[in-house]
Amino acid sequence: MVVVLMGVSGSGKTTIGTLLAERTGAVFADADDYHPLANKQKMAAGHPLNDDDRQPWLVTLNKLMRGWYEAGRSGILACSALKEKYRATLADGIPEGMVRFVLLDGSKELISERLAARHHEFMNSSLLDSQLATLELPKDALRIVNDRSPEAIVNQILEHIPLERAGRQ
Repeated sequence: MVVVLMGVSGSGKTTIGTLLAERTGAVFADADDYHPLANKQKMAAGHPLNDDDRQPWLVTLNKLMRGWYEAGRSGILACSALKEKYRATLADGIPEGMVRFVLLDGSKELISERLAARHHEFMNSSLLDSQLATLELPKDALRIVNDRSPEAIVNQILEHIPLERAGRQ
Protein backbone atom coordinates (compact mmCIF):
# COMPACT_ATOMS: atom_id res chain seq x y z
CA MET A 1 0.00 0.00 0.00
CA VAL A 2 1.19 3.48 -0.85
CA VAL A 3 -0.36 6.45 0.93
CA VAL A 4 -0.03 9.93 -0.55
CA LEU A 5 -0.54 12.65 2.03
CA MET A 6 -1.69 15.58 -0.05
CA GLY A 7 -2.62 19.20 0.45
CA VAL A 8 -1.26 22.69 0.21
CA SER A 9 2.02 23.74 1.76
CA GLY A 10 1.64 23.97 5.52
CA SER A 11 -1.11 21.36 5.74
CA GLY A 12 1.15 19.03 7.73
CA LYS A 13 2.15 16.44 5.13
CA THR A 14 5.74 15.98 6.29
CA THR A 15 4.94 15.98 10.00
CA ILE A 16 2.10 13.48 9.64
CA GLY A 17 3.98 11.39 7.06
CA THR A 18 7.06 11.04 9.23
CA LEU A 19 4.99 9.93 12.22
CA LEU A 20 2.84 7.59 10.12
CA ALA A 21 5.96 5.93 8.69
CA GLU A 22 7.47 5.57 12.17
CA ARG A 23 4.28 3.96 13.48
CA THR A 24 3.89 1.52 10.60
CA GLY A 25 7.41 0.72 9.46
CA ALA A 26 6.65 2.13 6.00
CA VAL A 27 9.23 4.04 4.01
CA PHE A 28 8.70 7.83 3.89
CA ALA A 29 9.58 10.35 1.21
CA ASP A 30 8.93 14.06 0.95
CA ALA A 31 8.16 15.04 -2.64
CA ASP A 32 9.88 18.39 -2.09
CA ASP A 33 13.20 16.53 -2.01
CA TYR A 34 12.64 15.45 -5.62
CA HIS A 35 12.01 18.88 -7.18
CA PRO A 36 14.61 19.89 -9.75
CA LEU A 37 16.64 22.99 -8.92
CA ALA A 38 14.72 25.12 -11.45
CA ASN A 39 11.44 24.39 -9.66
CA LYS A 40 12.94 25.24 -6.29
CA GLN A 41 14.34 28.51 -7.60
CA LYS A 42 11.02 29.45 -9.18
CA MET A 43 9.08 28.83 -5.97
CA ALA A 44 11.70 30.57 -3.81
CA ALA A 45 11.23 33.64 -6.01
CA GLY A 46 7.49 33.55 -5.25
CA HIS A 47 6.36 32.17 -8.61
CA PRO A 48 3.91 29.24 -8.66
CA LEU A 49 4.79 26.15 -10.66
CA ASN A 50 2.74 25.36 -13.75
CA ASP A 51 1.78 21.96 -15.13
CA ASP A 52 4.87 21.84 -17.37
CA ASP A 53 7.11 22.47 -14.35
CA ARG A 54 5.40 19.75 -12.34
CA GLN A 55 5.13 16.95 -14.93
CA PRO A 56 8.74 15.62 -14.83
CA TRP A 57 8.67 15.83 -11.03
CA LEU A 58 5.42 13.84 -10.88
CA VAL A 59 6.86 11.18 -13.21
CA THR A 60 9.89 10.87 -10.91
CA LEU A 61 7.59 10.45 -7.91
CA ASN A 62 5.55 7.82 -9.76
CA LYS A 63 8.74 5.84 -10.40
CA LEU A 64 9.56 6.05 -6.70
CA MET A 65 6.09 4.82 -5.71
CA ARG A 66 6.11 2.02 -8.30
CA GLY A 67 9.47 0.93 -6.91
CA TRP A 68 7.97 0.65 -3.44
CA TYR A 69 4.99 -1.30 -4.74
CA GLU A 70 7.11 -3.65 -6.88
CA ALA A 71 9.41 -4.31 -3.91
CA GLY A 72 6.40 -5.15 -1.72
CA ARG A 73 7.05 -2.20 0.59
CA SER A 74 4.50 0.13 2.07
CA GLY A 75 5.31 3.76 1.44
CA ILE A 76 4.19 7.19 2.53
CA LEU A 77 4.66 10.12 0.17
CA ALA A 78 4.13 13.73 1.26
CA CYS A 79 3.11 15.49 -1.95
CA SER A 80 0.83 18.42 -2.70
CA ALA A 81 -0.93 16.48 -5.52
CA LEU A 82 -3.18 19.50 -6.03
CA LYS A 83 -4.89 18.46 -9.28
CA GLU A 84 -6.68 15.28 -10.32
CA LYS A 85 -4.33 14.83 -13.28
CA TYR A 86 -1.35 15.04 -10.90
CA ARG A 87 -2.85 12.29 -8.77
CA ALA A 88 -3.45 10.18 -11.90
CA THR A 89 0.23 10.54 -12.85
CA LEU A 90 1.31 9.57 -9.35
CA ALA A 91 -0.82 6.40 -9.35
CA ASP A 92 -0.11 5.39 -12.96
CA GLY A 93 0.97 1.77 -13.31
CA ILE A 94 0.07 0.81 -9.74
CA PRO A 95 -2.97 -1.48 -9.37
CA GLU A 96 -6.20 0.20 -8.36
CA GLY A 97 -6.69 0.28 -4.62
CA MET A 98 -2.98 0.13 -3.85
CA VAL A 99 -2.57 3.92 -3.72
CA ARG A 100 -4.65 5.86 -1.22
CA PHE A 101 -4.78 9.64 -1.11
CA VAL A 102 -5.30 11.45 2.18
CA LEU A 103 -6.12 15.15 1.95
CA LEU A 104 -4.81 17.02 4.97
CA ASP A 105 -7.09 20.00 5.14
CA GLY A 106 -7.37 23.07 7.30
CA SER A 107 -8.56 26.63 7.26
CA LYS A 108 -6.56 29.21 5.38
CA GLU A 109 -5.91 30.96 8.69
CA LEU A 110 -4.51 27.82 10.34
CA ILE A 111 -2.27 27.03 7.39
CA SER A 112 -1.09 30.65 7.14
CA GLU A 113 -0.10 30.55 10.82
CA ARG A 114 1.92 27.38 10.25
CA LEU A 115 3.67 28.85 7.22
CA ALA A 116 4.52 32.02 9.13
CA ALA A 117 6.07 29.96 11.94
CA ARG A 118 8.45 27.97 9.78
CA HIS A 119 11.28 28.47 7.33
CA HIS A 120 11.18 26.37 4.18
CA GLU A 121 14.08 26.10 1.77
CA PHE A 122 12.05 27.18 -1.25
CA MET A 123 8.32 27.25 -0.51
CA ASN A 124 7.45 30.93 -0.33
CA SER A 125 4.43 31.52 1.93
CA SER A 126 3.10 33.97 -0.65
CA LEU A 127 2.27 30.95 -2.82
CA LEU A 128 -0.49 29.73 -0.48
CA ASP A 129 -3.23 31.59 -2.36
CA SER A 130 -2.14 30.07 -5.69
CA GLN A 131 -2.03 26.60 -4.15
CA LEU A 132 -5.51 26.99 -2.68
CA ALA A 133 -6.79 28.20 -6.06
CA THR A 134 -5.15 25.24 -7.82
CA LEU A 135 -6.39 22.58 -5.38
CA GLU A 136 -9.00 20.30 -6.95
CA LEU A 137 -10.70 18.52 -4.08
CA PRO A 138 -10.39 14.78 -4.63
CA LYS A 139 -13.54 12.69 -4.79
CA ASP A 140 -11.95 9.46 -3.59
CA ALA A 141 -9.50 10.63 -0.92
CA LEU A 142 -9.79 10.36 2.82
CA ARG A 143 -10.24 13.98 3.91
CA ILE A 144 -8.96 14.93 7.37
CA VAL A 145 -8.95 18.35 8.95
CA ASN A 146 -5.48 18.58 10.46
CA ASP A 147 -6.31 20.70 13.48
CA ARG A 148 -5.37 18.26 16.25
CA SER A 149 -2.18 16.61 17.45
CA PRO A 150 -0.16 14.65 14.88
CA GLU A 151 -0.81 11.48 16.92
CA ALA A 152 -4.58 12.00 16.66
CA ILE A 153 -4.35 12.56 12.90
CA VAL A 154 -2.24 9.41 12.41
CA ASN A 155 -4.71 7.42 14.49
CA GLN A 156 -7.56 8.67 12.30
CA ILE A 157 -5.69 7.69 9.12
CA LEU A 158 -5.00 4.21 10.47
CA GLU A 159 -8.70 3.78 11.33
CA HIS A 160 -9.47 4.08 7.61
CA ILE A 161 -6.40 2.67 5.88
CA PRO A 162 -4.98 -0.75 6.84
CA LEU A 163 -1.41 0.48 6.49
CA GLU A 164 -0.28 -0.65 9.91
CA ARG A 165 -0.61 -4.32 9.00
CA ALA A 166 0.81 -3.79 5.50
CA GLY A 167 3.81 -1.91 6.89
CA ARG A 168 4.83 -4.88 9.03
CA GLN A 169 4.72 -7.53 6.35
